Amino acid sequence: MSLKGKKIILGVTGSIAAYKSAFLTRLLTKAGAEVQIIMSTSAFDFITPLTLSTLSKRPILSQFQKDETGVWNNHVELGLWADLFLVAPISANTLAKFANGICDNLLSATYLSARCPVMVAPAMDLDMFQHPSVESNIRKLESFGNIILDAEAGELASGLSGKGRMMEPEHILAKVEEFFVVKSDFKGKKVLITMGPTQEALDPVRYISNHSSGKMGVALANAFLSRGAEVFVVSGPISLKVNKSNFHWQDVKSAKEMFEVASKIHNQMDICVFAAAVADYAPAEIAPEKIKKSDTKLSISLVKNVDIAAKLGSNKKQNQVHIGFALETENEAENAQSKLAKKNFDMIVLNSMKESGAGFQVDTNKVHIFHASGFAVQSEVESKNKIAALIIDQIKNIPVWV
Repeated sequence: MSLKGKKIILGVTGSIAAYKSAFLTRLLTKAGAEVQIIMSTSAFDFITPLTLSTLSKRPILSQFQKDETGVWNNHVELGLWADLFLVAPISANTLAKFANGICDNLLSATYLSARCPVMVAPAMDLDMFQHPSVESNIRKLESFGNIILDAEAGELASGLSGKGRMMEPEHILAKVEEFFVVKSDFKGKKVLITMGPTQEALDPVRYISNHSSGKMGVALANAFLSRGAEVFVVSGPISLKVNKSNFHWQDVKSAKEMFEVASKIHNQMDICVFAAAVADYAPAEIAPEKIKKSDTKLSISLVKNVDIAAKLGSNKKQNQVHIGFALETENEAENAQSKLAKKNFDMIVLNSMKESGAGFQVDTNKVHIFHASGFAVQSEVESKNKIAALIIDQIKNIPVWV
C-alpha cells in the first residue's frame, strides 16, 4: 500500500533501539509518507540527527526554540499537522511522561497537543518491560485510545533474552499501512452508542444506579471514530476524561432521558450499539425534599423503566444494525442469546461477572459474541480497546452492515 500524502510525526527517544528508527524512516518515506522527526535529547546519544534528517529530508526537531532568533517550534501546529503520531522507540521514561501528562520537552508537548491517532512502540530490557509501573503506564496509554505496538521477544542489548525488543521496522510499517486502510472502513456510517449507567432519582440527593464506568462505551466510541464513522453518544453519568468535541455527545441521567434522546436520532443511524447499563426500575415517585431518617425500615415503590434496546429494536429499519450487551451471572450464554430475538439484535456481546479481569470499572474485558446467524466468537482477557476493535470487526460479518 502507498502512504502517499500521509503526514507522520515520528518520535525517537533514548533507547538502544533508536538505531532502528533510521530504517523505519526510510521505509515510511519510500512508501510515500511525509515524515517529521522529533527527537528527545537523550536519543542523541544513540543516533545522530544528521542521519535522520538526511533520510526524512526534513530538519530534526528537539527543542521548543528553533535558533537564536527566538522563533519557536509550535507543538500545537505539529499536533494538528499529522495524520499519525508514531513514537518508535518509546523508552520507559517517555512512556511514563505520556501516561501522566508530564510536559518537559517538545516531544511530550506535541503528544499532548496531537489530535491525530497515536502509536507507540515500547523498547526496553526484559525486567523493565515487566515492571508493574511500566505495565500500568502501557495500560493507561491504551485506555486513552493510543495504539500499542507490542514489543517483540528475542535477544536484548543486556544479553538477556525475552520480551522487550522494539517491534521490527517492517512490522511497524505493516501496522501503519493497516491503520490507514482500516481507518476508513466505516466512513459515511452514522453510529449511535448508549453508554454508562443511568441514575434514577429517589430525592434531590439520592439515586438508584449501578457500577458501570462507561469504559467499554468510550473504547467503542473511539474505535468507531478512528475508522471513519460519525459517532453519536448518549451517555449516562461517567467520570472518565473524554474529548467530547470529537463526537455528537449528549449527557443524560435517567433511563427516561436516555430513551428520549436516543429515540430522536435512532432513525438516522446505520449502526446502534446499546452498551449502557440501564436501570431496569425507577422510583414510582421522586421525593421533593431529602428523605429523612425516621423508621428502622423504608419501603420504596419501583416502576419498570422502558427497555430502550427492545423499544428501538421494534422500530429497527431493514438496513440498520443493532448490537446489544448483556451482563449475566447465571445461565450466561442462554440468557444472552435469548435477547437476540427478544430485542431484535443482530449481535450481542456477553460480559460475565465471573471472569477474572472482566466486568465493571476495570480496563480489561473478556467477552462472548453471539450473532443472530448462529455464529459465535470468544475473546481472551484483553484491554477494552482491543475488545472494541474485535466487536467492530465482528459487525463487518453482519450482512446488512454495508
